[in-house]
Amino acid sequence: MQLDNQDLHILRILQEDARNSIEYLAQEVGLSTASVQRRLKRLRDNKIIAKEVVIVAPKAVGQLMSFIISVELERDHINHLTQFKKRIKNEPRVQQCYYVTGEADFMLIVTARDMDDFERFTQTLFYNDSNVRRYKTSVVMERTKVGLSLPLAAL
Repeated sequence: MQLDNQDLHILRILQEDARNSIEYLAQEVGLSTASVQRRLKRLRDNKIIAKEVVIVAPKAVGQLMSFIISVELERDHINHLTQFKKRIKNEPRVQQCYYVTGEADFMLIVTARDMDDFERFTQTLFYNDSNVRRYKTSVVMERTKVGLSLPLAAL
C-alpha cells in the first residue's frame, strides 16, 4: 500500500494519542471526516495500523520492576526456536521479545511485581527449559523513554 503525506500525518497524530476523534484528524490534516474514515479503514485493513492499545503505567498495577534479559539458546534448531518463541508469546510478563544477532539469541523486556515474582518467571521460562544455555539480566533503574512510535517523515 502506498502512503501519502496525509496518511503519514494521520499516523503521526494517532501515534501520540489514538483517542483523537475523526473530526480532529480531519481538521488537522485538512480533509473531510468521510475521507479520514476511508483512510483509517484502509490503514487498518492493510495492517499499517497493526494494533490500537492502551498503555498502562506499570506501577499503577503493581508491576514495580522491569528487566532487560538476553537469552542464549543451546541449539539453533528451528523447532527449539519455534518452541521458545511460543512460550514467550504466552508469557504476560514479557512485554517485548526480539530475535537478534550476536551473542544472545533473544532480547526480552520483562516486568514483574517484585524479585520473588521475577524469580518465579526465570524458573518457569529458563530453568525448566533445557534449551536455554544462559541468560543475563539487567534491572531497569528508570524508564527514561518507553514507546512504540515510529518516525514518520513526510514524503
